[in-house]
Amino acid sequence: MYYIFSLICGIIIAVVVPVNGGLADHYGVNSASVLIHITGIIIIITIVLLKREKPFAKRQAWYLYLGGAIGVLTVACNNLAFGHISVSAILALILLGQGITGLAFDQYGWLGMPKHPFHKRRIIGLVLTLSGIVVMIDRFNIIAVSLSFLAGVIMVISRTLNAKLAERTSIWVSTFYNYAVGLCVAIVVFLILGNSEPIYTDFSISPDFYIYFGGPLSVCLILISNIVVTKIPSFYLSLLLFIGQVFSGILIDAFIDQSFSITIIIGGVLVTAGLCADMVFSSKTKKPT
Repeated sequence: MYYIFSLICGIIIAVVVPVNGGLADHYGVNSASVLIHITGIIIIITIVLLKREKPFAKRQAWYLYLGGAIGVLTVACNNLAFGHISVSAILALILLGQGITGLAFDQYGWLGMPKHPFHKRRIIGLVLTLSGIVVMIDRFNIIAVSLSFLAGVIMVISRTLNAKLAERTSIWVSTFYNYAVGLCVAIVVFLILGNSEPIYTDFSISPDFYIYFGGPLSVCLILISNIVVTKIPSFYLSLLLFIGQVFSGILIDAFIDQSFSITIIIGGVLVTAGLCADMVFSSKTKKPT
């Protein structure tokens, strides 16, 4: 069930990316980030009130509240990398950053995560996964490559912090703090960098109403993520998110642009094969209970 939820998260990401991209094109990148957080926090506050949650009832360790702040950095890294390398390369490098960080979290149990030690039999699956990533990288710009890789690392840290906070409170409270803290950071960034964006220079309401649904979709994404992060290995979660995102993205491109990328398909198939191989060989290494 948790594997299916992870794939659903990947599908939601595939939908959120063009939706948020449309909002950023209309209002500006930093303005869009603030608007996404505002719509998101309105929704999660409504849910928290209806469920009679008490987000301020008990204070947790300070670092558990940083998931939303760190998540804003992910958007910044992706925006800075965009245009310097292809979208498929950005996706692949994000997966690489998530995969390596996920393996480290699984191996050492950082931030209190369950340990899932690496075994030699998993090398075949790992090689297939890396092959899929390499296939999708068609251009190399050291700054853009580094930023995309960093975005993947940050995503693992952010979702882990959110999930650990959810364990100690609830998925609703954790999502509330993700948006509350993220909104504060997004506003600061907007005040510093957003003074020349279209929201100031040419404000208008877009007739493409779907671009305003990024916040609600992101709330669903974070809620589901808070459920699954501690239930399956971080490495598997990264791969499943990627698989859901890539193949949903292929379908979206086919319907909207009537086009598809052979490179992305090959990369996605290799990553999927790597995940399946890793699961098979991992099951063989488990000791009988």
